[in-house]
Amino acid sequence: MNDFLPIILSILAALVVVGGLVPVLMKARKTGAKYPGTRDANDPVQSSAAGGGTLVEDRPDAVKAPAPTFDGAVDDTDVPDDVAGLETIAIDTPAPVEGRLTRLRARLIKSNNILGKGLLALLSGDKIDENVWDEVEETLLLADLGTEPTMQLVDALRERVKVLGTRSPEDVKAMLREELIKLVDPGMDRSLNVERKGDRPAVVLVVGVNGVGKTTTVGKLARVLVAEDKDVLLGAADTFRAAAAEQLATWGQRVGVPTVKSDIDGADPASVAYEAVKAGIDQEVDVVMVDTAGRLQNKTGLMDELGKVKRVIEKLAEVDEVLLVLDATTGQNGLNQARVFAEVVNITGIVLTKLDGTAKGGIVVAIQKSLGVPVKLIGLGEGPDDLAPFDAESFVDALLN
Repeated sequence: MNDFLPIILSILAALVVVGGLVPVLMKARKTGAKYPGTRDANDPVQSSAAGGGTLVEDRPDAVKAPAPTFDGAVDDTDVPDDVAGLETIAIDTPAPVEGRLTRLRARLIKSNNILGKGLLALLSGDKIDENVWDEVEETLLLADLGTEPTMQLVDALRERVKVLGTRSPEDVKAMLREELIKLVDPGMDRSLNVERKGDRPAVVLVVGVNGVGKTTTVGKLARVLVAEDKDVLLGAADTFRAAAAEQLATWGQRVGVPTVKSDIDGADPASVAYEAVKAGIDQEVDVVMVDTAGRLQNKTGLMDELGKVKRVIEKLAEVDEVLLVLDATTGQNGLNQARVFAEVVNITGIVLTKLDGTAKGGIVVAIQKSLGVPVKLIGLGEGPDDLAPFDAESFVDALLN
């Protein structure tokens, strides 16, 4: 018996060691990021996720569909069931830019024409006295144009009316159009920085408060970029909102791009953002888009964390575009939000969502004047194609028609 005791003890020790390794091996299998294919022959096929629990969604084996397959936007409570779990799905293809702009302009004409019509009615009257100018000023302020732009526009209109002495609706409309276009500033660079820089992808960080539509905006913009034949990767750094990562992954599946996300609730958003950019570099994608958690601009800790996300990303690559998503219906409150975010992350462009219904078109001018940052994209609805590049002249024409 004594002869077999060392053997038995050795076997028991081996079993203990193997038993301890099993959970480790299982966890490694779960958290290991298997990248969704290679872009070039020299690309790595897989890599470990340093963030712990950070996963890269497989790039869907998708068949491109000729048209969008759903009408509404994906929101927090409505993730399409026909996407989850499918290995082969139809990739949405956005409508051409011209078609989207025409449709958005038509919606804007219907929803935001009170400003233009009100001004035209006032300035086309038989008599333009101080009372009329007071009403013009009030109309502009109620449209969220802002105090300084309002005074600038009123002074310019006063001078032109005095010099020209015209009252015809056609002349007044042409004059008003010219002055409004000057305020909206067509000379601002509204292009998106989404081109690869040498050996790294363009990095787009999307920020904003809760409920403005950041995740939906990321999905819609990814859809547009894919249609432009860009290789895109999404980063789900909104780790606080329930189902935010799944919502973004659903958009990714819709347009055929992978999503880096965490399988741990409340994971460090900076870590997820870092892993997303790292995966984008490894896979040589064109654009990495990082969705961040909504945060109130008056919560110092959350704003500091947003700054941390940007700093961590910049350990790997420069952040080329920081898009602030604003709800156009919030008016001057949105302007206050924009100022605080600009101090933390150096905003490069504004995305105005919900620019319909009760939204007031003057907020475009107010934000640009206050921050010196252009409005680059506008959204006028919840459909997948309801996002388009902002064009100053088209916007003003919609207000005046």
